[in-house]
Amino acid sequence: MHLETLAIQSTHFPDENAAAVSAPIYLSTTFERGEDGSYPKNYVYSRVNNPNRQLLENSMATLEGGTHGFAFASGLAGIAAALQILQAGDHVILGDDAYFAAGVLMTEVFGPWGLTITRVDMTDLSAVRNAFQANTKLLWLETPSNPLLKITDIAALAEISHQHGALCAVDNTWATSVLQRPLELGADIVHYSTTKYFGGHSDVLGGALIVKDTQLAERLKKVQSLGGAVPSPFECWLITRGIKTMPLRVKAQSESAFTLARFLSAYPKVEQVHYPGLETHAGHEIAKRQMKSGFGGMLSFQVKGGSAEALKVANHTRLFIQATSLGGVESLIEHRRSVEGAASTSPENLLRVSVGLEHPDDLIEDLKQALEA
Repeated sequence: MHLETLAIQSTHFPDENAAAVSAPIYLSTTFERGEDGSYPKNYVYSRVNNPNRQLLENSMATLEGGTHGFAFASGLAGIAAALQILQAGDHVILGDDAYFAAGVLMTEVFGPWGLTITRVDMTDLSAVRNAFQANTKLLWLETPSNPLLKITDIAALAEISHQHGALCAVDNTWATSVLQRPLELGADIVHYSTTKYFGGHSDVLGGALIVKDTQLAERLKKVQSLGGAVPSPFECWLITRGIKTMPLRVKAQSESAFTLARFLSAYPKVEQVHYPGLETHAGHEIAKRQMKSGFGGMLSFQVKGGSAEALKVANHTRLFIQATSLGGVESLIEHRRSVEGAASTSPENLLRVSVGLEHPDDLIEDLKQALEA
C-alpha cells in the first residue's frame, strides 16, 4: 500500500465495544485480571502498555518499515532511552550540526555516568572513520541536520558503523517516514520527535524509536517500561490522529519550502540559503537519492548584516510566528543562536524556518516585507 493509505489503515482501531470509527481514549492506568490471575487482554499497567500507545507504536513501525516501535513522552526522552542501552565507558559519535539539546544531554547528563562523545562533520566520511574508537558503540546522525540542513549519506555511515561493531541511529525528525526511511538504508535505530510532523499541530509532546532487530527491541522495551518516560493515552491519541494526515501535510510543506528556498536564494539581502532541494546545496545529489518524495518543510537562511539584521527580519514577519519548534501547520521563524545560547555553533545571522500550510505566495510576501523593513 502507498504511505497515504498506510497512514489511515495503520491508525484504525477495531473497537469491539461500540464499533467507533475514531479510536476511544483508554485513560485507565490499570487493567482487570482474569480469575486465574492472568491478563486476558494482555494489558497490565499503562506504564508498560496501553491500547492507545500500542496503536501508535504499531503505526509508526509500519510506516517506517520496522518491526518494533516505542513511544516516549518527548523527543529527548527517546534519545535518552537509546543512550540508556549503552554502558558506562562507551563512546558515541555525534554530528557537529545536530539538535543542540541532544549534545547537551550526552555531555551534561550522561557524561558524568562515563559516556564520552566525539563531534564530527558527518558529511566527511574520512573524518567519521577516524572518529571511531575501540569503545565506540553508537553513531548518532541527523539528516537533514539542525539547523544547517547538512545531508549525510545514511547507507555509507551505516556500513561504516557496522564495520566497527557500532549501532547507527538516525534522527529522522526533519524528513519523517514520508520522505526518508533510514531502516531501508541500513540504520539500526530511527528516532523522532513526534512533537513535530507526526503530531503536526503544535499541541502535543512526544518521541519515538523504531527498530527491526528483536534483541535491540527487547533492550529498548526494558528501558521504556522501567524508565517510565512514556506518553499519556491522550497524547498517544493526538499523535495517532496526526499521522492520518501527515503524508499530505509533509508533501505540501515540502513543496512550499522549496518555493520559499528558491525565492530567498535569489533575494539580494540574503547571504545564503540552506535547503537540500537547491542544486547549489552540497548534499543535493545524496538528498535526491535518499529523500524519495521531497526535500522537507524546513529551511534556514543567513541574512546579510549579522545578528541584528537577522533579528530585525524575525521581528517584522506578520504571518510567520517567532517561536521554537517545527512541523506544525503554522509557519515559524526563529533566530537559533539566541535560543541556544553562548555554546551555540549556529551562525549569528541564521534564521531557521518551519514552513506551514499557508499559501506560499503569502509567505513570500511576508518574508519580502520583513527583509525590507
